[in-house]
Amino acid sequence: MLALKRWNTPTIYNGWEQVTDHDIARECFNLEPVRDFMPQMGPMVGRAITVVFEPSNPKHRENASAWSEYYAYVASVPGPKIAVVQDLDKPVMKGAFWGEVNSNIHKSLGCIGTIVDGAIRDVDEMNNAGFKALARGMCVGHAYSTPVRWGVSVEVFGVEVEPGRLIHADKHGFLVIPPEDEVGLLEAAEFMDRNECNTLIPSGRSATGKTIPQLLETIKQAGMRSGQAIKEQFGRRGEW
Repeated sequence: MLALKRWNTPTIYNGWEQVTDHDIARECFNLEPVRDFMPQMGPMVGRAITVVFEPSNPKHRENASAWSEYYAYVASVPGPKIAVVQDLDKPVMKGAFWGEVNSNIHKSLGCIGTIVDGAIRDVDEMNNAGFKALARGMCVGHAYSTPVRWGVSVEVFGVEVEPGRLIHADKHGFLVIPPEDEVGLLEAAEFMDRNECNTLIPSGRSATGKTIPQLLETIKQAGMRSGQAIKEQFGRRGEW
């Protein structure tokens, strides 16, 4: 996971599209806008733990053991972990699951951050705790925030996330990696980055002294070399 963390999420996506049989335009990544509130922390990589909450509904507080049972679930899963939270009140943000207290507790239980399809609060304090958050927005209160279900499949930002899934996330969004795509993912991402550095990026930085037709031809040839390298490596076509 540390090696995956060295790359941003778009680079990991570039590798993933070469090893997956999933639809690279519709599956496994956020289909709705999401905001990284701690972009300075860089990417986060971990296994998903999942929880559903409904901050508008006071009846959930009748389960007096909900929090202790949920924390026991969190503690039982090996880290590093990313807490993926579905807010049943979406699109309204009536209360936050996350703030200073919950982020510090989850950090102590091996979580490195969260993806929540709802609100967070105490953003400065969450930063101080070193707990990364991708969310839809902020709000002032927690309302009746209580875990309702956990360790279940959840839907956040238009994508389904199952417990245990490997997630790569940063300021661009997040990628939920299917188990069958984990093998070879890092190598594919590294190859795609090297390929860009050897072909397309230099072509875009070599404009000095060239006419427009010459520059366009340079870019065209670089794209052909890039595509050929990808075809030889993966048997597929690349972005160009």
